[in-house]
Amino acid sequence: MQITITVQELVLLVLGIAGIIFIFYLIGLVKNLIETVKHTNKVLEDTEVITAIAASKAKDIDGAVDGAVEAIGTISELIKGNQSAVKAATNVVNSVAGLKNIFGAKSKKD
Repeated sequence: MQITITVQELVLLVLGIAGIIFIFYLIGLVKNLIETVKHTNKVLEDTEVITAIAASKAKDIDGAVDGAVEAIGTISELIKGNQSAVKAATNVVNSVAGLKNIFGAKSKKD
């Protein structure tokens, strides 16, 4: 029994085998791509949460800094004699209480 294979049939056979191997390779590639996209989505969700927390803390700190600046301004005006000592002391106490609330809330959440 003799089998005759032409060069054209041999090329088609090699291309068919290469095509099948390429399909399996693409299936593995898509599987890895899907896992990568899922992992990336988890990372982006975590990043979104962390960014929201950082923005909230930045606003809290901005408020505390504003209170401290106001208290320092009040104290400097008191030194100049432009305000009463009671009002200056009240502003200082309010600023310190604001700072305590900001940093106290942080430790309660942790």
